[in-house]
Amino acid sequence: MKRSSIVTVVVFVAGVGIGYFARNAVGALQQKDRHAADLAGIEKLHQKNVEVTLSQDAKGLIDQWTEDGVALEPGIPPVAGKEAIRENNEKVHAAMPGFKVLSYVPTFREIQIADGWAYEWGETDAKFTLTAEGPPVSLHIKGVRVLRRQSDGSWKMALTIWNQ
Repeated sequence: MKRSSIVTVVVFVAGVGIGYFARNAVGALQQKDRHAADLAGIEKLHQKNVEVTLSQDAKGLIDQWTEDGVALEPGIPPVAGKEAIRENNEKVHAAMPGFKVLSYVPTFREIQIADGWAYEWGETDAKFTLTAEGPPVSLHIKGVRVLRRQSDGSWKMALTIWNQ
């Protein structure tokens, strides 16, 4: 084999090796960037969830759900679909017009993300009044939420399950 052919083969093999390494390194960096963006998007959902829960903003409470979201809460049948969740919220507020959230502190213990989905579990402490004159009621719940990444990169709740 001629020297120029050997040099060509060595350069080709080195180029393939460097290309393979570079592609894997870029892929790992992109994956790390995607994970960081997902965590930031989930944190934004957490902050919005606290904000709309404290204010009881009807639109905000619904906007954090996917269209096919499901809420599994103690004592009531499953509430499936964004429209059904909105109707359930309206029914609760109509039954308790003086309802007010005084504090709402969710603490998530673990968040796992894979392929545009995430699950998280944790505990929430809340304090609220059922009527304008009523005494404060404290609530400690444990729960799991399944989240779905939206096409714009934001995250919404697809499923919530909680108990007392």
